Amino acid sequence: MNSIAAKLTARPVAVAAIAAIAGAIAVAGFAPLGFAPLAVIALTALMLLWRQAPDPRRAAFIGFLFGAAFFGAGVSWVYVSLHTFGMMPAPLAALATALFCAFLALFPAAVGYVQARLRAGPAATLLLAIPALWTLSEWLRSVIFTGFPWLSLGYSQSDTVLAGFAPVLGVFGMTLAAMFCAGLLTMAMTGDRKARLAATAGLVVVLAAGWALRGHAWTTPAGDPIRVALAQGNVPQSMKFEERRYAATLDTYRKLIAQSSARLVVLPETAIPRLLDQVAGRYLEDLQDLMQARGADLLLGAPVRDRDNRYYNSVVTLGTSRTQTYSKTHLVPFGEFIPPGFSWILAVLQIPLSDFSTGPARPRPLLLGANLQVAVNICYEDAFGAEIIRQLPAANLLVNVSNVAWFGDSLAPEQHLQISRLRAMETGRYMLRATNTGITAIIDERGRVAAQLPPFTEGLLQDDAQPFAGATPFIHYGDSLALLLGLAMCVAAGTGSLIRARRRS
Repeated sequence: MNSIAAKLTARPVAVAAIAAIAGAIAVAGFAPLGFAPLAVIALTALMLLWRQAPDPRRAAFIGFLFGAAFFGAGVSWVYVSLHTFGMMPAPLAALATALFCAFLALFPAAVGYVQARLRAGPAATLLLAIPALWTLSEWLRSVIFTGFPWLSLGYSQSDTVLAGFAPVLGVFGMTLAAMFCAGLLTMAMTGDRKARLAATAGLVVVLAAGWALRGHAWTTPAGDPIRVALAQGNVPQSMKFEERRYAATLDTYRKLIAQSSARLVVLPETAIPRLLDQVAGRYLEDLQDLMQARGADLLLGAPVRDRDNRYYNSVVTLGTSRTQTYSKTHLVPFGEFIPPGFSWILAVLQIPLSDFSTGPARPRPLLLGANLQVAVNICYEDAFGAEIIRQLPAANLLVNVSNVAWFGDSLAPEQHLQISRLRAMETGRYMLRATNTGITAIIDERGRVAAQLPPFTEGLLQDDAQPFAGATPFIHYGDSLALLLGLAMCVAAGTGSLIRARRRS
């Protein structure tokens, strides 16, 4: 194996090709394909290339090529939202998508550069430096410039035993475990007999720990299951905000609500594609009367305007409980707000309601009835696990309302469902997903999809959902445990590097 890698190192074109191919293959580990081992194998290939890189700059270039292919394939749906629905000219949309993916590729490039500069021993590099740096880079990607945590490696392991780490360390802890496994595989492929035995033993320990944690119940049922109904209106994004479609949209949701017999009915994000105070007639009053007559509650997605003429992407309650509002706190750059200095882009992108205000930073769960407390999050927000837990452990049910129609028939809807599943695993709570075009689903407290509607169809998903109480370690500590573990591993690798350097001198 070492001789093969050495031969490839002498061929830069071959190295570049392998790095790019590995990056593209890693996407197959995520939904919708979900071949989880491929993601770990792809990272193993990257580690093998990094081991043979002659200097930090070459290691950074290898990481960049891997990242460019990884994000280029994995988030190609950005082009769909910009061009197909944002009406951005195709060349400009393609350029914007390419630049965005190139920016994201800087994170794997930085990991490659830093791990090479550390000059730790082979074992320390593979098992400490690279897993820790990769995990910390994913976290940094989730916070810088408001964050983009999509395609964090941990998501690819949602159906493996490594999912057992989710309630303890969150998705970044799953990333750390997956990268550690990739390091062990690399060691097994490149080390001597003793190293191979140690690597095999390490893999057994990690997988056994994940399996044991996966079998543990961190939360307990709170009361009886409740009947829920999730509406999927399947309103085409190209027509969602057209005036001639408005009445038909309202009729669609009125019909779906009337079909339900549930205690809780949930409509998608901006199901009402107009400011709530502009809804004419008795439409809202009729929905309120209908829900009260059934002793039920409705969660209605709609933009809401305040007295200062600021508007919010919100969910409003109607029905037997008092009227309450949740307003989105983590907005999407360019889609829901325009960063300073980029107001010119409004002339290029044709996105209605593209300058929302942010809701309260510390939202409270919506209290429905005597015991049901619902933690609402809107669309992109459920990609941020540390923000979801702000309403926990008080909330006993999670609800995500979304409109992924912006990304058409792409990888995005399945990837977003996988993200929602991780939030259920981390918190030990059911997650209800009501979406415009799909994927509308009910996810149990272990992240399993209990029921779902086919995408791009109109329908009502009705089933029972069990509220849960209690707190996982992740609810208590968020990403802190995974980050502290990653930092400790970096310190250990750096200390080992210093010791090696002193011995050489």
